[in-house]
Amino acid sequence: MRTEVKADLMMLGATMLWASSYLFTKVGLQSLETFNLIALRLLIAFLLSALVFHKRVRSAGWSTVSSAFVLGSILFLSFVFITFGVRSTSASNAGFLVGLSVIFVPILSILFLRKKPEARLLLCIGLAIVGIGLLTLTSSLTINQGDVYCMLGSLLFAVHMLVTGSVVKQGDAIALGVLQLGFAGLWALSFSFLMETPKLPDTFDAWTSILGLSVLCSAVAFVLQATVQKYASPTRTALIFGMEPLFAAIFAFVFAGETLTSRGYVGAALLLLSVFLAQTDVKKLLDGKRLAVKKHRTVSK
Repeated sequence: MRTEVKADLMMLGATMLWASSYLFTKVGLQSLETFNLIALRLLIAFLLSALVFHKRVRSAGWSTVSSAFVLGSILFLSFVFITFGVRSTSASNAGFLVGLSVIFVPILSILFLRKKPEARLLLCIGLAIVGIGLLTLTSSLTINQGDVYCMLGSLLFAVHMLVTGSVVKQGDAIALGVLQLGFAGLWALSFSFLMETPKLPDTFDAWTSILGLSVLCSAVAFVLQATVQKYASPTRTALIFGMEPLFAAIFAFVFAGETLTSRGYVGAALLLLSVFLAQTDVKKLLDGKRLAVKKHRTVSK
């Protein structure tokens, strides 16, 4: 099997694992409090990732450690909003709304990095706004609190991606990724001791949730992403990552029986379309396909 195909399949696997996190979170929140769940998820993921990449973690310099602290703090806040959001909204809604980080990244780049907005981005923003309205607005034109939390978590995750792009050039990317999990987990554990009564899971479902979140959705997904980044092109990677909300909705339907209203399905479709257009230069993609077909015909002759 070609290396590119293997990379795509591994990235698809990571995307499916991330998509399952909303359902795992919903199950875990039935017996664990919010900060407790986040702490267990991230600290177990940190320990597993640190075992795999222990040499790189031990050799990390002060610059990498300090950058990881900043990223871990942002990541912690993002997880807090998303987890509180999942507590009071559906797993499928959470998947679609958190996927908006792809739209928020270019918006933040325009606001803070003074990048000129493209017409395509303005179209994506418009589609996303309409999609959010159809997916989340009730008949009384109010938005569920959980949906608002998920959007705030998505915004913070977009900030996290921008900051990562800025600091990743200054140190070891793998060590940075592992250490940020540890710092985010310590933040969550601190808040759990301050505001909750932290405990270990005491039911089979709770352990399944925590192990699914920490081992599959965090540690394994992180290793898969780190492994394939050098082989997968940014465009192909973005397209595959953009399928996360779709997988989240499928998991929510199959395992939790969640469905959307007809209006919600239209809104979800518009959100997916906005994410796809934000990640993909359709004109360049079509031109590339035409060029490939032309070359194929030339070789055939």
